[in-house]
Amino acid sequence: MELKLLNENGQATATVPVADAIFGRDFNEALVHQVVVAFQANARQGDRAQKSRATVKHSTKKPWRQKGTGRARAGMTSSPLWRGGGRAFPASPEENFSQKVNKKMYRAGLRAIFSQLVREDRIAVLESFVLEAPKTRLAASRLKDLGVSGSVLIITDELDENVYLATRNLPHVAVIETHQADPLSLIHFKKVLITRPAVAQLEELLG
Repeated sequence: MELKLLNENGQATATVPVADAIFGRDFNEALVHQVVVAFQANARQGDRAQKSRATVKHSTKKPWRQKGTGRARAGMTSSPLWRGGGRAFPASPEENFSQKVNKKMYRAGLRAIFSQLVREDRIAVLESFVLEAPKTRLAASRLKDLGVSGSVLIITDELDENVYLATRNLPHVAVIETHQADPLSLIHFKKVLITRPAVAQLEELLG
């Protein structure tokens, strides 16, 4: 398996040999779906807090007598059936949304995503991605020279401070290190660029 190596002008002048075990696997839709859903679920926080009938502010006085009124029996105004009453099953800040995914499954899902990116021609290799100064203009110009349009994810072996500062204001550009590659970002971005040293790190991490 070989990936296109782009030069400074975005032309594929050469190829880079890569491992078939990572970039040449079949696409397992069920596995990728499970990995992506688990990744999103593990990022959730239980930040909602609702009141139960025990915590809602109310009077403990019986609204009316038990019999003789023709109305349904009622003991407290905190009942979930009443307006202003507590919730029957309130959401709690301690609610846990996490889903467990084995490391072997997670890595297999990433390999399937990388392989699909190769089939869709959405991934390419760069020798390096460095900038002389932390200027957003320089980063935008570099991406324009590479012929990249739309959203782009750049995976590098070591995040340069100039690159980080120059790209953080670009709305559809993200620069991450190899170990930060996640299934959601790989699927979301239209184009994925990987530096040559980062390819070797990926093969070591996912091999």
